[in-house]
Amino acid sequence: MLAEQDAFEAERSARMVKAVYVYEAPLRLWHWINALAITVLAITGYFIGQPLPSVPGEASAQFLMGYIRFAHFAAAYIFAIGFIGRIYWAIVGNHHARQIFILPVWSARWWSEVFYELRWYLFLVKEPKKYVGHNPLAQLMMFLFFTIGAVYMICTGFALYGEGLGEGSWASQMFGWVISAVGGNSLQVHAWHRLGMWVTVSFVLVHVYAAIREDIMSRQSLISTMISGWRMFKD
Repeated sequence: MLAEQDAFEAERSARMVKAVYVYEAPLRLWHWINALAITVLAITGYFIGQPLPSVPGEASAQFLMGYIRFAHFAAAYIFAIGFIGRIYWAIVGNHHARQIFILPVWSARWWSEVFYELRWYLFLVKEPKKYVGHNPLAQLMMFLFFTIGAVYMICTGFALYGEGLGEGSWASQMFGWVISAVGGNSLQVHAWHRLGMWVTVSFVLVHVYAAIREDIMSRQSLISTMISGWRMFKD
């Protein structure tokens, strides 16, 4: 009798799980490629700012920092091109693809839900709300720390890259204004770019924590959704 009851509960629970297709394949592919690019950029960027000790031996046989810089520049190109592609998909994709670019800041209800989610993350309310796409707080954080942050890192990073390529290069012509805006002090731009790296790393850590927490506590899928595209609701 107990086994039959357990089977009934299991079947009932299975019927309660609902799935909604949220994130399309190009968006999911961009997400994981972008995550890898950010990882490479953060690691190599750290060593560019804090170079490794000198390696003994013939200088012509050592190119470690050169490889690190190459990896950083390659990942930067992938990140920047991916960001342009992400903007394109926000235009042609479904409405969930536009959430991190367009915020309904004029909506009092949206702001109310932002603060509700903030209280939920601070363990001040007992029940989470359900959202098919990003919840309002996540949407706001993605806009501030990724969308605006990506533009910031691309502009400051390629400004420094253009300085290395030389005056007249495409990067210098497109982003040289960033260094000019601070009186030609590229060291200041480097410091701001490095600060942006630490802000990005901090955001990624919070982002991963929040995704795992929501998967467990809110009874709706997050991590698997960015793999399959389907959001699962278990309640």
